[in-house]
Amino acid sequence: MAIQLEKKKPISIIKEKPGLNNIVAGLGWDPAQVNGHAVDLDLSLFMLGENGKLVADEYFVFYNNPTSPDGSTNYPGDSRGGEGEGDDEIINIDLSKIDSKVEFLYFTVTIDQSTERGHNFGHVQNSYINIRNAADNSILCQYKLQDDFTNEDSILIASISRNGGNWHVEALGQAFSGGLNTLIELYQ
Repeated sequence: MAIQLEKKKPISIIKEKPGLNNIVAGLGWDPAQVNGHAVDLDLSLFMLGENGKLVADEYFVFYNNPTSPDGSTNYPGDSRGGEGEGDDEIINIDLSKIDSKVEFLYFTVTIDQSTERGHNFGHVQNSYINIRNAADNSILCQYKLQDDFTNEDSILIASISRNGGNWHVEALGQAFSGGLNTLIELYQ
């Protein structure tokens, strides 16, 4: 049974599944057409040091940089519209390969071309992020976004942080405006 994450209440994924190394972060949402365009969400990952900044620019994993330099993360592809059942976008992570300088994994969701198309998170229904065990595809924990963000186009949705080698997942659900560039400025 998957644990339903609540904002600001971290859980230990290692405690839930001892020996776990390979996980999948999955993003899902219902398809929507607004102003003649599909609402396209993009999942990204910022791999941050203890100072809360990217360890190096290459540790920002997204559609234009699908693999981290340490080989621990991989973004296999971009879903443009949220069609089908299950996760629409994923990032594969091997916790055992993450560079020791990385303390935090911040998962963000942005809306592609939000300004040009007039899209915001008020147009998005049934969005979630889940963390799955890559070995058997079982959902370890999930956070369903239930806030009504009618002006925002970017969300810091969840984080995974090191805690003495015991990885903790936390739902954040913090929304921003300004797209991916706003998030890059925060963490670069």
